[in-house]
Amino acid sequence: MSKKVVVLGGGTGLSTLLKGLKEFPVEISAIVSVCDDGKSTGRLREEFNQVAVGDIRRVLISLSETENIIDEILNYRFNTTSDLNGHTVGNLLLTAACDIKGNMSKGIKSLSKILNLKGKVIPLSEDNEITLMAKMTDGSIVEGEHNITNASKKIEKIYYKHEPVVSRDAIKAIKEADLIVLSMGSIYTSIIPNLICREIINAIDKSNAPVMYICNIVTQPGETDDMTASDHINLLNSYLGEKKISVGIFNKEEMDKELVKKYETEEQKDPVILDKEKLKDLKIIEDDLIETKEGVFRHDTTRLGFHIFEYLLNLKK
Repeated sequence: MSKKVVVLGGGTGLSTLLKGLKEFPVEISAIVSVCDDGKSTGRLREEFNQVAVGDIRRVLISLSETENIIDEILNYRFNTTSDLNGHTVGNLLLTAACDIKGNMSKGIKSLSKILNLKGKVIPLSEDNEITLMAKMTDGSIVEGEHNITNASKKIEKIYYKHEPVVSRDAIKAIKEADLIVLSMGSIYTSIIPNLICREIINAIDKSNAPVMYICNIVTQPGETDDMTASDHINLLNSYLGEKKISVGIFNKEEMDKELVKKYETEEQKDPVILDKEKLKDLKIIEDDLIETKEGVFRHDTTRLGFHIFEYLLNLKK
């Protein structure tokens, strides 16, 4: 019987990880944060009173067995003078499926059959009013994921305006998991939104599965400036309950110096330093995990998937 992996996250990080993980014989359940409120997703949330669809679209594409065919189509963004301007085909398709089937979960399940998905995609919540909040270190309060990302202030704490009702499918997936993975990605706006729900934390605490974290390659301005690998781990552990992260996957490959300099000057992003001396209680998996494509650092998704699969095979039954 295949091992069951639950991956929590959102945004590009989650979809990137899943592209590699689906190549291995594991049962995947992706729990997706649904609090995005910017661009096309934000407009659709307001008009159709639904949860965010953008990150779900990315995950559906990444888990599709026909990924190469549908990627370009579902990610196509209209550039026109009509109300379609800025919307992606995939966001509109998800909205239609949700409207037809009555809720997002049923809409996703119907599309999963069409897209031939290798795994399950589970929205964290069906709560249409889900709103992410942030308290900044200067004492100010910022409402909405889009505004938090663009605030250019250091975040002290993330929470929800009203705690959402968590999907039963998400709780069930965590309960049955052999491994719980916190994806790389925007730590405050993609990963932590899954960890500020009491039901999720309770389910993780009651699960027999260890918790793994896939560390980011570079820092993110306004979220993780100057943070080392241990800082990332400590931050996530502060939002987890009794069960903490016990294993992490980190890059050890030397990064192209010219590209690092470009990241520093143009995007204010720095490499995440692996400070092993502060991670003595953690099982560390490290490898050359970088792919450079069109001047952008990316995780090598196949190697990531392999390390997750190998760790699963070595878990005690």
